[in-house]
Amino acid sequence: MRLVPPAVRVLAAGGVAAALLVGGGTAIAAPAASATSTAYVASAPRGSYAQLHPLSALSAQRLATADLVAAAKYGTGSPIDDPAREQQVLDAVARQAAEVGADPAATVRIFRDQIEANKVVQRALHRKWDADPASAPTERPDLTKVRAEINRINGELVRAIAAATPARTSPYCSAVLTATTAHVRHEQRLDALHTVALLRASRSLCG
Repeated sequence: MRLVPPAVRVLAAGGVAAALLVGGGTAIAAPAASATSTAYVASAPRGSYAQLHPLSALSAQRLATADLVAAAKYGTGSPIDDPAREQQVLDAVARQAAEVGADPAATVRIFRDQIEANKVVQRALHRKWDADPASAPTERPDLTKVRAEINRINGELVRAIAAATPARTSPYCSAVLTATTAHVRHEQRLDALHTVALLRASRSLCG
């Protein structure tokens, strides 16, 4: 299930997403390539890209589960917002972060963004299916199995956050993350919705 909003254009500069224009021309913020950012990427410490790419890739993998969660909840009355489940995830990743040497507070901030990005996809899909019932899923995924997959990705992402600490806290992080986001968008063939959600998921990765 991949929602592509009407009249979407991705503007690129050097292969890096510059902006997304959705529907009536509403601009959605996206990383923009510039001479300065390109120079930063070129001069970034060796290994920065290798450290940050897994964060973008795993964030995109996590977003792919949003399609399944949306399908599992659609038509059941189950709300997209699930504070109890969200707190369980945040408590779990904070514990895992402490175990692997990542900053628990920073990890929780990152996962708050991951959760919100997941809900961006779910809400958009539910709106699409409400407007076009024929496009709604005909099978309901097992939410327990989907959450088990999310937990697996969460663990990998926590470890990747710990491993990427030098790159995440460097002045080059934003520029390099722009490049890894564009690369992952191309690798995983993300549509406009999932590209926007990936940008939302990445807000706290640097810093």
